[in-house]
Amino acid sequence: MLKKKINIAVVGATGYVGLDLAFLLSKHPKANILFLCAQKNIGKSINFFDKRIKKKLPKISKFKDSYCKKVDLIFLSLPNGEAQKLIKRNIKRINTRFIDLSGDFRIKKPKEYKKWYGLNHLAKNLISKSIYSVSEFVKKDIKKFKIISNPGCYPTSIQLALIPLLKKNLIKNSNITIDSKSGFSGAGKNIKNKFKFKNIFSSISAYGIEKHKHMSELDQEFFKFTKKKINYTFNPHIIPTYRGLLSTIYINLNERITITKIFNELKKFHKKNYFVKIEKFNKAITTGSVVNTNFCSISVCKTRIKGKIVIFSAIDNLIKGASGQAIQNMNLLFGLNEKTGL
Repeated sequence: MLKKKINIAVVGATGYVGLDLAFLLSKHPKANILFLCAQKNIGKSINFFDKRIKKKLPKISKFKDSYCKKVDLIFLSLPNGEAQKLIKRNIKRINTRFIDLSGDFRIKKPKEYKKWYGLNHLAKNLISKSIYSVSEFVKKDIKKFKIISNPGCYPTSIQLALIPLLKKNLIKNSNITIDSKSGFSGAGKNIKNKFKFKNIFSSISAYGIEKHKHMSELDQEFFKFTKKKINYTFNPHIIPTYRGLLSTIYINLNERITITKIFNELKKFHKKNYFVKIEKFNKAITTGSVVNTNFCSISVCKTRIKGKIVIFSAIDNLIKGASGQAIQNMNLLFGLNEKTGL
C-alpha cells in the first residue's frame, strides 16, 4: 500500500472535466494537489468555478515546465494537440507520470491520428511508450507506462459492453448498430462554437454522422482484441441534460448462441470489475443510476427479432467517461485499490 501521498498537477483545471478532477481529487485520501493550471482566470480560486469543492486548494496558475519536477503525476485535460507538446518537452527530464484525457495518445498510428483529428502528431516516438487505458482491460499492464491515454466517453461505454462478446466470437461482426446519447457537457465548454444548432440546450441533436473521431478509437480497439475488422455504425447525439451517457447497441447473435449465454459471459467477464454492474436480464436502465458515480451499468435485453438483441450501457460521461476513469487509472498506476477516492 502506498504510504506517501501522490503529488499532482491538473492542467486544464477549469474545463468541465478539469473541475470534476479537482473535485474528486480533493476528496481522495492519497492525492495532494500542488498545482491547478489554466490559461485564463490566473490567481482565482477553483471554488469560484465549482462550489462543490470545499477543501482549500492552490490558486489557478499558468502551467510552467518546472512544475513537472515537483509532482508525481500530471492530469492533462487539454484540447487535442496540446498534451503531446507538453509531454514531449518534459518526459526525458523527469520521472513524472502523465494521464492524458485528450485524444493525443489514443491512436497508435500517426497517419490515423492525422486522418481523424486533422493534426500532425508531434511526438510520434512517444506513442509506443503510452497505453490506451480502459481501466478494466489494463490492470496488469498499466504500471509499465509513463503515459496513460484515457479513453473517450462513448468508447468506454461501448467497449465495456462489446469487447467481452467480440473476444469470444459470440456475436456477428457485421451490422452492429450503436446509438449513443450524451449530456451536453461531453462537448466541452465551447459547445456553442462547435454546434450551430438552435436551442442546443433544449433539443436532441445528432452529429458526427459519417465520421466521428471516436470511431478511430473503436476501430483500433476492436481489431486489437479480435484481429478482425468489425463492421458497425455509430451515431452520437447530444441531449439536453448536463451529464450522463447511454449507449444502445443492437447486435446479431452467432449460430447456436443464446441471449442467456451473452448475459452469462458479461457477468463472468466483469465479475471482478467493481465498477461494472451487469443488471438483471431484460431490465430497462437509466443514466440516473450512474450519474455522479464511476459505475457503468449494462443491461442485456431481448428484441422481437429472433437472433437479435440489444445491450444498454450507461455511464456518467464526465466521471467513468473521463475524470473518474482517470483517477481509477491513477489508483492502478500507483498500486492503490482501484476504488480509492471513488
